[in-house]
Amino acid sequence: MTDSAAAPIDLTGRRVVIAGATSAAGDAATRTLLAAGAEVIVTGRDTAKLAPLASLGARTEVVDLTSEGAVDELADRVLSEGPIDGLLHLVGGWRGGGGLAGQTEADYRALETSLTALRYATRAFDAALRASPGARVAMISSTAVARPLAGGANYAAVKAASEAWMRAVAHGFAKAARDSESPLRAAATVFRVKALAGLEQRVADAYLALWSEDASAVNDTMLEIAPRES
Repeated sequence: MTDSAAAPIDLTGRRVVIAGATSAAGDAATRTLLAAGAEVIVTGRDTAKLAPLASLGARTEVVDLTSEGAVDELADRVLSEGPIDGLLHLVGGWRGGGGLAGQTEADYRALETSLTALRYATRAFDAALRASPGARVAMISSTAVARPLAGGANYAAVKAASEAWMRAVAHGFAKAARDSESPLRAAATVFRVKALAGLEQRVADAYLALWSEDASAVNDTMLEIAPRES
């Protein structure tokens, strides 16, 4: 992938939605996209937690991403003001430990909300993303998918399902391009991390860098993001 530091990327005129932006990763992504000239629409459940992002210049939307109706209404509001060119899914969280016996149903259902939010958001914005001249969609997954542990079985299972969903999004982009006999312009990518803490800016940079690549090079791909070697 092209080094975004070596080739500055201009997203002026692009509109990007960050789903679940009230985290360190959301802050880094918002700052990075705004600096590149994008209009950034950030979502979360808590107005107070969204306020710092609003002060940076992002548009804020208070929404429950686990409610299909609320996500559809969000899409209607956003798209009534113009197209969108990106969706970054940051809804996540961790619950685990205790071996396989410790994988409770309550923990699984709590983790599953990230998959639910991903499904609702990608469906609601799918047509708009396919219509964009250069849409980029990404989610954060985990290296645990490749090597699931008993104490993280719930977490790995949800992340694996989320990756499968994203691959289906990528297939939809490719199929739509083939059916219309048009070049592929939209791409869906999975970022895998062992642990997100400390990698927030690297994830933000990797997402921005997707626009420096042809869609065919990054659609239906997985990029592992690791700490820089010292």
